[in-house]
Amino acid sequence: MTSTATKSSYPHQSRKTLCSSPFLSIKFFVFCHGLLQLSQLLVSGYLKSSISTIERRYGLSSQTSGLLASFNEVGNTLLIVFISYFGSRVHRPRFIGCGAILVSLAGFLMSLPHFITGPYEYDRSVASMFSNTTDLCQPGVPGSQGNLSDASCTPHAARENHEVLLVMFIAQVLLGIGGVPIQPFGISYIDDFASERNSPLYLGILFSVTVIGPGVGFMLGSAMLRFYVDIDKVTGEEVQLTNKDPRWVGAWWLGFLVAASLVALSAVPYFFFPREMPKEVASGKESDCKKCEHMLSQLRSRSEHMQNLSLTKFIKNFPMILLRNLRHPVYLLVVLAQVNLSAMVAGLATFMGKFLERQFSLTASFANMIIGAVNIPGAMVGIVVGGAILKRFQMSLRQCSAMCILGMFLCLLVAFPLLFLGCPTQKVAGVTYGESSEFGHHALECNLHCNCPEKAYNPICGSNAVEYISPCSAGCRVVNINTDNNAILNYTNCSCISENGLMGSAKPGTCGTGCSHLFLPFVVLSCLAGILASTSHTPSFMLILRSIQPEDKSFAVGIQFMLLRVLAWMPGPVLYGSAIDTTCILWEKKCDKKAACRYYDNNLFRQRYLGLQFFFEVGAFLCFVTVYVILRRQEREATNAAEGKAEPEKEKLAGNSVKSPESKV
Repeated sequence: MTSTATKSSYPHQSRKTLCSSPFLSIKFFVFCHGLLQLSQLLVSGYLKSSISTIERRYGLSSQTSGLLASFNEVGNTLLIVFISYFGSRVHRPRFIGCGAILVSLAGFLMSLPHFITGPYEYDRSVASMFSNTTDLCQPGVPGSQGNLSDASCTPHAARENHEVLLVMFIAQVLLGIGGVPIQPFGISYIDDFASERNSPLYLGILFSVTVIGPGVGFMLGSAMLRFYVDIDKVTGEEVQLTNKDPRWVGAWWLGFLVAASLVALSAVPYFFFPREMPKEVASGKESDCKKCEHMLSQLRSRSEHMQNLSLTKFIKNFPMILLRNLRHPVYLLVVLAQVNLSAMVAGLATFMGKFLERQFSLTASFANMIIGAVNIPGAMVGIVVGGAILKRFQMSLRQCSAMCILGMFLCLLVAFPLLFLGCPTQKVAGVTYGESSEFGHHALECNLHCNCPEKAYNPICGSNAVEYISPCSAGCRVVNINTDNNAILNYTNCSCISENGLMGSAKPGTCGTGCSHLFLPFVVLSCLAGILASTSHTPSFMLILRSIQPEDKSFAVGIQFMLLRVLAWMPGPVLYGSAIDTTCILWEKKCDKKAACRYYDNNLFRQRYLGLQFFFEVGAFLCFVTVYVILRRQEREATNAAEGKAEPEKEKLAGNSVKSPESKV
């Protein structure tokens, strides 16, 4: 006979079908959830990998792109608190499915600006195979004539840029809202219906996916940014750029389409999972359906009991529980340490690609590959090593804090030399080098007769190893083209470049920073610093879980994630972006407004970007030291109290009537 609980849920299904359906298997749910989390993180990770490309394409400052990168946390933070309330009151798989569809929609929206704007325009020497030269030195021709950069400022172009930003910010809010139910509901669903023996394994699989996800996002970015942005609008022959050119913009939108499609596919199974399923049997053998049904009815009665707590009661109790947890010094300090570490990671994830591009003259594609294949797996190794050490030595709370201190101290030692490992700013005529070059673009006397357009940007490298922002600014009058592939070979007759008393030549593209030998040591040290900082991840979580009251555990973890979002993930990228913008020495101008930065003071960029990271690492280290001091004092007080209780017992046993002074403590 079938129980009433099962009848109401599955009226037309036989007992055999009920127990053998893949949608009643927690293993299948874990598989689906792993796939969904991976594809969801692909969307957010991919944005960070293509941020410098989006900046270049739409003329954004680092502060604006940082705000864009952190804007998904706004939608997320507004709703995350209520997830702890609605946890077992809703059909969790369906909510996860709906959230995934929102994430998918956000991914498609992120790529929309590419389709609503015209093709990417850049300054070039040959506009097409048939036209005249456009940014060479042309004495007697007005500077604004025929140059693409000056033609782009129309009321429509200005409005188009605002529309692009609006679409992207809406997409980011949707991404945040859609992501709210995915992890908390997925974890609680697995914890409810997996056997106690298998639950940690399943959650461990999901946790490793959350670490791998951003890495896969950066690798996807590396692959997509090799393609030209307008691959769907122009033919290969018309593209005169290579991906090493500073004007190159990769197909940033393509990755969003791939990731959003994956999320949409991963969302489908969630609409077929039941609200409650039979609890998995630890032995792994097929259970009797009676057992399944009994578990289902038990779970149903438990969820009905949970629904009795009203929303008003929940909201009324919220401030009280919040204050109780925040008054706990260990909890508060560990959360502050994690805020510092998260702020460090937020800046690293958002702008590390850009930093590597600028410091070591790398392509966006290669910079992303390094982050995805070296830095992120390094952090994953650190987390695993930290967890393994914790398990092997069965550490106390004080030992956990000591391990966090050691990890952070070694991280600081390794990270400090990074502040000095980098390249100076390349020599750029009229910007960082030459006549009146106090960090601003000034006309050179040798090119005054050329009437160069102010906004021109087509960097060339002179035979004198000085970079010029365009062939016109170098006074070049002739361009030599390879007739086979229409590629520019070099520029000659350049009045600003002198070679043995004659007019010199220049090759297309930037001169680069010329210190590629420092790149490998930088990557090794930054990866090692990441591994060492990550070892504190698991012990710091244990400090939180073991130092608070058991009934507040799930709530405290919710508050912890909310604080991390509000204090680290939201302001972090904006703070880093603002710091990076202060190091810019030549801005691109669009409609007389600052757009993207063309040249940075590399030394300042390195000092402020890595200095900010070092500052957050020091903050985390000091928080862990304070936690250790507090725990040591608590241990001492507990020992003294225990000794105080033990003393009178000893005296009674010895028959001694005189009390020792220690027993009064």
